[in-house]
Amino acid sequence: MADLKHFKGGEFLLLDALPEEIFTPEDFDKEHELIAKSAEEFGIGEVLAKREELEEVNPELLKGLLRKAGELGFLGADIAEVFGGSELDKVSSTIITERISQGITGFSVTFAVQTGIGSLPIVLFGTPAQKEKYLPGLASAELVAAYALTEPAHGSDALSAETTAILSEDGKYYVLNGQKQFITNAGFADLFLTYAQVDGKHFTSFIVESEWDGVSVDKEEEKMGVHGSSTRAVIFQDVKVPVENVLGEIGRGHVVALNTLNVGRYKLGAFTVGGGKVLLGEAVKYAKSRIQFGKPICEFGLIKHKIAEMAIRIYANESMVYRTAGLLDLTLKGIDPTKEDAGKQTGDALKRYALECSINKVYGSEMLDFAVDESVQILGGYGYIKEYFAEAAYRDSRINRIWEGTNEINRLIIVNTVMRAALKGELPLMEVIQKLTQELLTYRPDMSEAEGLLETEQKLVANAKKITLLSAGASAQKYMEKLADEQEIVALIADMIIEVFAMESILLRALKKARKDGEEKARIHVAVARVYVNDAFPKIDLMAKQIFAAISEGEELRTQLMALKRLARFTPINAIALRREIADSIIPVARYHLTKV
Repeated sequence: MADLKHFKGGEFLLLDALPEEIFTPEDFDKEHELIAKSAEEFGIGEVLAKREELEEVNPELLKGLLRKAGELGFLGADIAEVFGGSELDKVSSTIITERISQGITGFSVTFAVQTGIGSLPIVLFGTPAQKEKYLPGLASAELVAAYALTEPAHGSDALSAETTAILSEDGKYYVLNGQKQFITNAGFADLFLTYAQVDGKHFTSFIVESEWDGVSVDKEEEKMGVHGSSTRAVIFQDVKVPVENVLGEIGRGHVVALNTLNVGRYKLGAFTVGGGKVLLGEAVKYAKSRIQFGKPICEFGLIKHKIAEMAIRIYANESMVYRTAGLLDLTLKGIDPTKEDAGKQTGDALKRYALECSINKVYGSEMLDFAVDESVQILGGYGYIKEYFAEAAYRDSRINRIWEGTNEINRLIIVNTVMRAALKGELPLMEVIQKLTQELLTYRPDMSEAEGLLETEQKLVANAKKITLLSAGASAQKYMEKLADEQEIVALIADMIIEVFAMESILLRALKKARKDGEEKARIHVAVARVYVNDAFPKIDLMAKQIFAAISEGEELRTQLMALKRLARFTPINAIALRREIADSIIPVARYHLTKV
């Protein structure tokens, strides 16, 4: 990872990275490959093999699988060795999350909470004593964790929690009262990482043991999907929580919650990569065996289009997730987990990439929803039948756009994060926009023929950034501090930012592959990059037009559209032929095969 550049969060909007400066799946080393192989074998041999059993809540089965995962070191990837973990880098942790996720099952959800939002609050913000007490058990699955943030009346507005915590007269414990809703793992959790208002106004995080008096759970929720996961309400009634179990600082629970959710969102992106790959493989296997009009349906153009588009979006998701993993490894390097201020250092480091974490969550969850929908369509009527994988996957996938912060909330976070970084001087956003605006006065489109590999796509990505910055700048100038109230415009800007990160991540990955292994071995990577960039660029153009039409009129609008027209010029490519080429590379092996291992 010596050549990787430590970009700031959101800096991809302002700077053009070089291929060697980002991490890609083709950069996995021997240890990464061994971890990938081991995690995938566990996912297929232990999880996929029990798919039918995992359709119903079975605490003993889930805990048994967690213990096996713990024995293999998968639960402790983000936990320091001194506290019983395997202390792996973030790339390895991401690989484990992806490869174990052989589709969405009761276990994959349980695993995601155990290794993510259920243990990360203690990993990131626990005192050395709290880490010593709880982390070894979480790494081995002797303890099962749950994350209790949502309340019946507070979902996205979680910081307005009504659960209360009152300090006892002797100052030894807090008395906790309240209810939490939709809590995964609640039916068999040993620990609840929860939040309450101290003195009615100080939002604070607590570690609560399920065996304590006053802790109870309601009946299992009857859900649309993920039937094999435990989801219950948790009730706290005069629960005495020792002051030693305050997590972080009084009144600083938002720091614990938001940073934990950032990592949870990022991990969800990895989770969806694994699910998408399984769906693609299952869909292609069916398409090869289904004979209609005298030949397998995988030979028909519209089915090839679906196969290729699924692969392209998985590739985009995968490229973004591992690019982000490389950034997280760089920023967390050198932090000693045994130090008292390790949590603050880690929290500060992770906060820098809140933007990328939200991008991965939004893109990944929407990619997976696309993939499950197309899988059902490829299977036709059989995709609607319970005995087929696609039916359950279709229902199970839908939750990903809701938990870890809805995609609507995450879109608001993306733009808010960029604007706040600009106001704090962390990103020279307005300076770059002002300079760009001046350049446009004399800008002339480059009409020369591109000669180098993906040179045209590089220009399109550069122009997509400029269009996004101009749109964001014009919107900020129009509404100033009230921009957040214009949610439709904010969502459009967020979608442009997401597409820019996807376009550039794919492009750089394909270029890196070609420079390392030669153009022939990178042929499908290059095809994916060309299709994605050429499809995404007109979307950027259209979103910009929608923004300008919403914020301007008359001569001002005409001026903005004229500038946009200069930047948005491009010649379409034959994406149909490239998609067929991509599909034809996948159909023979019936699996996603673009990653190194």
